[in-house]
Amino acid sequence: MDIPENTPLSPAQKKLLEDLLKDAKPELVGWLAGYFGHLQKSMPIADSGGAKTPLYILFGTESGNTEELAANAAKSAKKLGFAPKLLDFADIEPADLEKYENLIVYISTWGEGDPPERVEAFDKAFKSAKPDMSKIQFGICALGDTSYTDFCEMGKKYDKRFEELGATRFFDRVDLDVDYHDGAQEWTDNILKKFVTALGVEPAAAMPSYDFGEVEAKTYSGKDPFTAKLKEKLVLNGTGSIKETWHAEIDLSGSGIRYQVGDALGIVPKNDPKMVEEIMQATGVTEIDLHEYDINALTKPVIEKYAEITGDKGVAKLLDGDLQEYIWGREVIDLLTEFPHKLKSDQLKTMLRKLPPRLYSISSSQAAVGDEVHLTIAAVRYNSHGRDRKGVASTYIADLVANDEDVNIYLKPNKNFRLPESGDVPIIMVGPGTGVAPFRAFMQEREAVGAKGRNWLFFGDQHYNYDFLYQLEWQDWYKSGLLSRMDVAFSRDKPQKVYVQDRMWERKKEIYDWLESGGYFYVCGDEKRMAKDVDAMLKKIVSEVGNVDGEEYIAKLRKEKRYLRDVY
Repeated sequence: MDIPENTPLSPAQKKLLEDLLKDAKPELVGWLAGYFGHLQKSMPIADSGGAKTPLYILFGTESGNTEELAANAAKSAKKLGFAPKLLDFADIEPADLEKYENLIVYISTWGEGDPPERVEAFDKAFKSAKPDMSKIQFGICALGDTSYTDFCEMGKKYDKRFEELGATRFFDRVDLDVDYHDGAQEWTDNILKKFVTALGVEPAAAMPSYDFGEVEAKTYSGKDPFTAKLKEKLVLNGTGSIKETWHAEIDLSGSGIRYQVGDALGIVPKNDPKMVEEIMQATGVTEIDLHEYDINALTKPVIEKYAEITGDKGVAKLLDGDLQEYIWGREVIDLLTEFPHKLKSDQLKTMLRKLPPRLYSISSSQAAVGDEVHLTIAAVRYNSHGRDRKGVASTYIADLVANDEDVNIYLKPNKNFRLPESGDVPIIMVGPGTGVAPFRAFMQEREAVGAKGRNWLFFGDQHYNYDFLYQLEWQDWYKSGLLSRMDVAFSRDKPQKVYVQDRMWERKKEIYDWLESGGYFYVCGDEKRMAKDVDAMLKKIVSEVGNVDGEEYIAKLRKEKRYLRDVY
């Protein structure tokens, strides 16, 4: 490949690049494109000579969605002539807000109205802080999920709080559901245009253009996924287990996808044909494809729209009562059968949101498995209100996709759940059930690169004989010495239930010693119960063993990015 003459490379750099690309295979070019693209995203946005007007773009994220939106907004702002500054709520204090005169905020809501984990410290301080925001004009883009009662609560709360502290609402807040991309893009374009007009910003000078040909790695998304092949799947639980956990291996050949351990993979599922048929029978609609619509999640907007379309007083009455009590354990089909009405296809489509993709923690290292990605998926099946229910994405993989069949995927990077940069740093991993997935990837990675740091796993599930996920691999790593310690808790094997936090308490002195020696502490799994219990136990351990304030110690670990969680 010929390197253009108008590059910013020195002659020596140009020679090195030519040597590297000589006889390069497409796989290498794709990897380099992806690597440099990822590197560019992590670099600060430089201020060009013509970009003088400051614009602060602040994000608060759990899974990286608002961070991606903020980064894209910063790129657009720079082209328009601003000097954008990208900021993370995790890295600022409430008093810092006073400096951000022109402010765009992207923030998500976690669960039932909670802040993203990385925003918790800021949010706690912000409740009592009173920064002077009188010189600030702002706009807020809020992400949420209408299946939760407090939809976009963090965006609503900060929109009100900013105004109370004297800030001027420069642009109306937008509240977006899980299918947020188009709405966020439109909102971003409009607020930037308004800032340009209001501040009299001149377009930035054009940057030099370098034509390297079509080498940029394609970025896939939930709207534009890569169609891969499911190579193999198998159930990890032994005969006799009440659980159903699948190990799935997906072929990435031809995708150019390069992932890091800690990242997640998005699955774009399809609905169970039996459920589609039930919806069609209940509504009389036959001429639309329902596979791209969320026909399961019963939410307030769905009920509101159904009440409006049908004029059914019984449906309207639901909205005046304890709506959450009715919704709990029910799905769209329950509403349609309890309050039956025939619908037109357009009416049904307006009721339903697009079927959201599902994210799963990657359980492999590309350094170990090459052009594959592995997932660890618990099939969700239960019965409520007399009807059998199934998780859409988990049973899509379990029931509907066979080996060598297509599955639509995309990569969701998670830079906030990474291994330490140094392979010599010790790590403690707490991952019960499918929470063990990223830690299998961590071990594969550390083995592949020859990392010397100590590794300690806390794993828990119901039964040792049935539910010890990847048991042989963990035992082999322990025998080889790569896994320095392994503590397990199987809650149903003895009359008295034992969990991972109980094992932590038994090893409290060693845990504190590992942390004091610079160790990282990782947690993956259920946020509502396990992760909260582990967090409380960790604070108790450092308080007792270290004779320090547990809250402050853990806050310091978070600040140092040595206490990392991937919870859901």
